[in-house]
Amino acid sequence: MVRALITGLALVAFLGVAQGCSNIVASQTSKLADDISSAIYDSNDVETVGESIPTFLVLIDSMIKGNPDSADLLKSGAQLNDAYAGVFITEPERRSKLSTKSLDYAWRSICVHDEDMCGWRELDYGAFDQAVAGLDEDDLPYAYTLAVSWLNWIRVHSDDWNAVAELPRSERILKQVVALDDSYDNGMAHLYLGGIATLLPPALGGKPEQGRQHFERAIEISGGRNMMAKVVYADQYARMMFDRELHHRLLTEVIEGDPNVPDYVLINTVAQQEARVLLADEADYF
Repeated sequence: MVRALITGLALVAFLGVAQGCSNIVASQTSKLADDISSAIYDSNDVETVGESIPTFLVLIDSMIKGNPDSADLLKSGAQLNDAYAGVFITEPERRSKLSTKSLDYAWRSICVHDEDMCGWRELDYGAFDQAVAGLDEDDLPYAYTLAVSWLNWIRVHSDDWNAVAELPRSERILKQVVALDDSYDNGMAHLYLGGIATLLPPALGGKPEQGRQHFERAIEISGGRNMMAKVVYADQYARMMFDRELHHRLLTEVIEGDPNVPDYVLINTVAQQEARVLLADEADYF
């Protein structure tokens, strides 16, 4: 996936897990946890946030060690390791380790949540499809985390065709999430699905129009507050379709918008940075 998608989706995932960690710690230090969560959401200093995440990683790993049968702790561990690898780590070996740990936590989480899901990875696709179709809203947090961790693990291991072959399974879970609640996680499942649909051009099996629909729905659900949705839409769809007018409009809206929207300051700050890079290259690309 392109840089904007990698950075944007992983950073949104991190913002989500920040709230999750806040909830876990809140029983002991409620105000401190809430203040940390709020500061992360509303920070425009990506570097400082990145420097602070290793502390959260150690904290969540230690909590999981002490509570290995907590589905929620495992879920948060999966999200945090996945987000850190996607946003802040560039070394391939470290990314591989973190994404593998994330996926392991995600599988353990869903297995603790429902032991019938433990063997999903070994099912043939037909049986897997039927199993996913049986998900209900109580399963959403764990299934969604598994899908996202799986998707990003596949991205990190994209040089391994066996890993790439698992992409339809991650996509299938995300589609079920949308079927159950398309506004789940502020519509982020649509953004992931849009990214998957526009990975390849139509001649190679890509589905750009499906991607466009997902991107537009993600923007609609967030009320335009999540500027990264527009950046990914421009980067993955408008560029693929050589739609310069759409590309320019989306990125201009991001740059001219106010990033200081509660709960979106950090992601919008990154979105504006990405938008400027894409606009600077627009004349050459088109």
